[in-house]
Amino acid sequence: QAQVEESGGGLVQAGGSLRLSCAASGRSFSDYAMGWFRQAPGKEREFVGSISWSGGRTNYADSVKGRFTISRDNAKNTVYLQMNSLKHEDTANYYCAADILWGGVQPSEYAYWGQGTQVTVSS
Repeated sequence: QAQVEESGGGLVQAGGSLRLSCAASGRSFSDYAMGWFRQAPGKEREFVGSISWSGGRTNYADSVKGRFTISRDNAKNTVYLQMNSLKHEDTANYYCAADILWGGVQPSEYAYWGQGTQVTVSS
């Protein structure tokens, strides 16, 4: 099993940047593909992006492509979500998720989840 924990959320002005971190423990970190999701009040949890086990492949939702970047440091058991050019509509609770398979874009395709970290973008 894996335990994941997000950090780095906060309040930022529109156009600003924020970097989220997700630390994982348990089974070898490099065994897991990692994903980021977000959920705004009253909305379903939606896919933001994912990164493969070694970091060689990434996938992004169209809404964040070109603005958000996912990376990972397997030596530190950590995955990052760099968010630039933030918009008010990026406001949500951001979740990190892990699974042994890569390529999932639905929450049901990830086995392990963190508690989330809130990102609020003021307009």
